[in-house]
Amino acid sequence: MPGGRPTLEDVAARAGVSRATASRAINDSPRVSPEARRQVDAAVRELGYVPNRAARTLVTRRTGAIALVLSEPEDKFFDDPFFAATVRIVSQHLSAGDSQLVLLMVHRPDDHARIARYLAGGHVDGALVLAPHRGDPLPAAVRDLPLPVVFGGRPWISERGLHLVDHDNVGGGRLATEHLLSLGRRAVVTVTGPRDEHAGLERLRGWREAVGDGEATAARSEPGDFTEAGGERAMAALLARVPELDAVFAANDLMAVGALRALRTAGRRVPADVAVVGFDDHPAVAPHADPPLTAIRQDPALRTVHMVALLHRLIAGDRVAPGREVLPVELVRRESA
Repeated sequence: MPGGRPTLEDVAARAGVSRATASRAINDSPRVSPEARRQVDAAVRELGYVPNRAARTLVTRRTGAIALVLSEPEDKFFDDPFFAATVRIVSQHLSAGDSQLVLLMVHRPDDHARIARYLAGGHVDGALVLAPHRGDPLPAAVRDLPLPVVFGGRPWISERGLHLVDHDNVGGGRLATEHLLSLGRRAVVTVTGPRDEHAGLERLRGWREAVGDGEATAARSEPGDFTEAGGERAMAALLARVPELDAVFAANDLMAVGALRALRTAGRRVPADVAVVGFDDHPAVAPHADPPLTAIRQDPALRTVHMVALLHRLIAGDRVAPGREVLPVELVRRESA
């Protein structure tokens, strides 16, 4: 070893074990005694040994890499704080477990086939796929791969045999609307998410369940696109169509901020004239709105922890029954409602 990088043979010699035992200990094999594992771990630390990833892959058939797949345009990804927070949290949890994050984004329609080929090529041990849109061919292609996959949100394909982790979007939409009704508001409208995403449709369903069939008319809902500009446009349309409105549930925080801007332009005071509730409770958005935004809180860190833990179990070969895990949400009250 003098003058060069320590080798596996050096680790074995320092630990007083065979090369095979040292290799098994470094690659987390259960066929190693606790004492031998302690000796090898100590030798690795003392020598500063770094395993050869290529050689380790041959032994374990693992790459140490996890793909995060986003079927979102770049501008939406960088503008929406929810996606940025999710990527940051996934990266933190994977690095803590000595795994590498590979971010795969769809830029053009033909990227779906490129990503499916990459995932099928043995470059990663598993994949996390976030909230695809209606008509996206990627979920079906990923589902058919011999690769552990966990979906964040519901894909537009049969969920049979899939592993999903999601927040309670229906319950959140209902909770937001029930809060507005409890304040004595009677004309509660909603700025919905895109109609090609399950999250937006489920939050709309929660609003409908709370206001009742008689009030849940098409005139009292307007689709947005999960952006501030989309929320502002939708709010302006609702003000023109339902001038008596006195409350609005926006299906995410960014659209709620856009709605606040439209209400201010129209001379409506918040919350005196119109109460507003958003969805996400993102720390960079909701507390800093004008006025600070009451919102349904969904925790991207909680969802990420559950997704990563589930994927690691699947990669390890654990038998995990397919299904949809639904995580709770809560109402956070601030000045807007």
